[in-house]
Amino acid sequence: MRELKILGVVIFFTALIYIGVEPFAHSQMHPHVAPADFEFKDLPKQTKTGDAIKGAENFMNAGCIGCHGLKSQGMPSPMDDATASASFGVVPPDLSSAGLIYDSDFLAALIKNPTVALKVEHKFSETKLHPMTQFYGLGGDIDQEIADIVAYLKSVAPKSLKNDEVFADACQRCHDMKYANKSRNSDTALLTKYMGSTPPDLSMMIRSKGDTFLKTFINNPQKQLKGTAMPRVGLTKDAQEQVIAYMQNTGDRKKSERESLGVKVIGFMFIFTILAYLWKVKIWREVH
Repeated sequence: MRELKILGVVIFFTALIYIGVEPFAHSQMHPHVAPADFEFKDLPKQTKTGDAIKGAENFMNAGCIGCHGLKSQGMPSPMDDATASASFGVVPPDLSSAGLIYDSDFLAALIKNPTVALKVEHKFSETKLHPMTQFYGLGGDIDQEIADIVAYLKSVAPKSLKNDEVFADACQRCHDMKYANKSRNSDTALLTKYMGSTPPDLSMMIRSKGDTFLKTFINNPQKQLKGTAMPRVGLTKDAQEQVIAYMQNTGDRKKSERESLGVKVIGFMFIFTILAYLWKVKIWREVH
């Protein structure tokens, strides 16, 4: 009977900590944030149907090729990485895959007003302009012209990409992945000056932050780290999952093996507990 009372006290205080104290502590250390918004509800929705052929003309006439490459269409970047870093602080992306990995509404908003779409209004202003200039139109309906450009980017995008290719296009201009022998395209010193700090190597980010954090952070960094200079990436849900899967494969390759081992350990402890109890009963029976 005494042992049962002790067990009851242990169960009571364990439940009190687990049910009452632990959730409160967790809420203080990890405040709740809204889930990732892959519909980009804060951005205007496209109401125009784009024309890819006109979009190709707009792309050239708007001067996009002056900063961005489109290798899939035989248009390499106009500057090498070193020159681009010196000019902008960060290497402008090649847009060959933009129509696949980025949300259409995000792309339209990005073309029209980069600082708003990227959520970096706190970093750039009228006196400190964003490296990507706003698109002010070509003399016609600006929303239609943007819709045409987006349609063009979607028309030339590949049907699919491997996980490492999505990571390279979406993240590698700023971030290293040393465990995979991938280095950022931008000059580190110039990028650090542009961002205000050096973007971290992402090799172990999946282990240090976890996929739940990353799903929200990549979609909107301001939710998790208010005031950060990292822009919103604007990836579709599928593209973001590919990035996280790549980070998982690089930084935590033993996850499935570790999780399967956990089940075995719990099974062993369960069997050991039963055997220990039976042994205890046998010993005390002999004593009595």
